[in-house]
Amino acid sequence: MGAAGAAAMGPWIVRDALSSSGELHTMMWSDYFPKNFVAGFEKETGIKLHHIPYGSNEELLNKAKAVKGNGFDLIGPTALRALQWKPLDILQPFDMKRVPVDRINNNMLSRSLEHWTWDGENHHLPYFWGTEALAWRTDGWQQTYDKLSYGDLWLPELKGKVMGRPHSMMLGIGLYLDWIGKIPSNRMLDAYKDEESMRRIWNEITEFAIEKKPSIKLFWNDAEAQKRGILKNGVILGQTWDGPAIALKNAGQAVNYMAPQEGALAWLDGLSIPKGAINFDQIYAFLDYVYRPDVGGRLASETGYNSVALGADKYLTSAASKNYHGAYPSGALENLWWWPPEPPWYANTRNEFRDRFVAA
Repeated sequence: MGAAGAAAMGPWIVRDALSSSGELHTMMWSDYFPKNFVAGFEKETGIKLHHIPYGSNEELLNKAKAVKGNGFDLIGPTALRALQWKPLDILQPFDMKRVPVDRINNNMLSRSLEHWTWDGENHHLPYFWGTEALAWRTDGWQQTYDKLSYGDLWLPELKGKVMGRPHSMMLGIGLYLDWIGKIPSNRMLDAYKDEESMRRIWNEITEFAIEKKPSIKLFWNDAEAQKRGILKNGVILGQTWDGPAIALKNAGQAVNYMAPQEGALAWLDGLSIPKGAINFDQIYAFLDYVYRPDVGGRLASETGYNSVALGADKYLTSAASKNYHGAYPSGALENLWWWPPEPPWYANTRNEFRDRFVAA
């Protein structure tokens, strides 16, 4: 869907994956392997899919470092984290001759190749792309696209009814303050130039965030916490991932999700092979399966995220297709804010400011 729908479906071949029966051990985002997807893969290939879930890139990175890349065949780092993974030397490259690249959206594949190619080989393939923007209960609040802003999180009438993830909520504050001209930052890109620039910008963001903290009902760290916040914990408006909110909307809940005027935060999650992987036939059987357009369409419809498989948009449910276009009204896709690659100094410094906000 989205960018994937812009290109025609290329030729593809379904290999005899039944010959690759065995096991595949994965560590992946908590909501990326729905039960129907796992059941379909196991039935078609004979491969048992083991899934260890996580809720953040930091959690994945720490677990992979702790086991030195052993125990898993596939993991799912976000593309922007390449500069944090490369020095660890705990990944091994893909055999690109065994990857069905003609079935992958070229724009998304290029994003992986651009940052994850070192020593002449590629260490990352795209899996899902998605965004973080604003989700709300339609029975408790309403807003139109032309007025929707990250600044709405701090409206007086929503005090105590807001949720977000601390560090990306702070980024949203920065984009809002830049948008209204209060803290010019070139859409927050100046904060990535050097540590001095970052500290100058983020100091002001942190002051604003601490002042507005009484508005926050809860902080989330994973997809399930976002769903619970909206459905059970009294949240009216949240800065959330697209998947949980759109999945709720697809299921008929009174929830809406939409990109704000400052731009939805866009990211690309992928697949990488740790150093200790052993089930290689199973890895490539998985790639053959996940990059099929029918599988991509079903995955996108069930999770609310966006498939990178060419032609996946043709297999979306009608509700999923409608809600996708509702999330990104005219001009919203051109206004996406793609997370830049994060060097270690940036991530470490951001964590300092995040901790100040959370502890306040």
